[in-house]
Amino acid sequence: MLAFLGGTGPEGKGLALRLAMAGESVIIGSRDAGRAQEAADELLSLAPGANIAGAVNSGAASQCDVVFLTMPYNGMSPTIAGVGDALDGKTLVTVIAPMRFERGVGAIAEDVDAGSAAQEAQIAAPNSRVVAAFQNVSAEELLKPGVTLDEDVVICGDDAAAKSTVVGLTRKIPNLRPVDAGALYNARYVEQITPLLVNINRIHRVHSGVRITGV
Repeated sequence: MLAFLGGTGPEGKGLALRLAMAGESVIIGSRDAGRAQEAADELLSLAPGANIAGAVNSGAASQCDVVFLTMPYNGMSPTIAGVGDALDGKTLVTVIAPMRFERGVGAIAEDVDAGSAAQEAQIAAPNSRVVAAFQNVSAEELLKPGVTLDEDVVICGDDAAAKSTVVGLTRKIPNLRPVDAGALYNARYVEQITPLLVNINRIHRVHSGVRITGV
């Protein structure tokens, strides 16, 4: 079972939808149980018969072995603190790319003292096994069940078993290819690709993704 904390936003809902369509049981987490259930009901309207539920973040995390962090960066630390030891021993997947928007420039990567949001999550949840993935996949495209995604998912992590779990989940979404990018340290580079893609999308009016050639 998979939990999506902060899962009422586009990225969380999109990933939850695609993995539920692939047969996974998912729980949408939120600070507000009502909002979580509304999001779950929205996804069920797109994927009737899928196993999708809503719950408060702490309840979602406690029920699942794999937990996704899908909120904006400024909500990550409070969310981790709010669920406490419910993350202990879990595979914790960060789908977060810290960025801000500046007039005349567009999206800009935010500096993170720990090096990346993923590394910051590992510090905040030291008993979890953090893996960084899916930051570069368009939320808008994920939320369209009829759209075929054709891109790579760059995956970083220090725990081989946790990373293997995320590789397996990635392969469940048709035409997404997992690419192992090594240690969690490398998540900083992957996170910084996202604002670049946002700017490319704005200029060309597309939903771009990442493809690693030669692998």
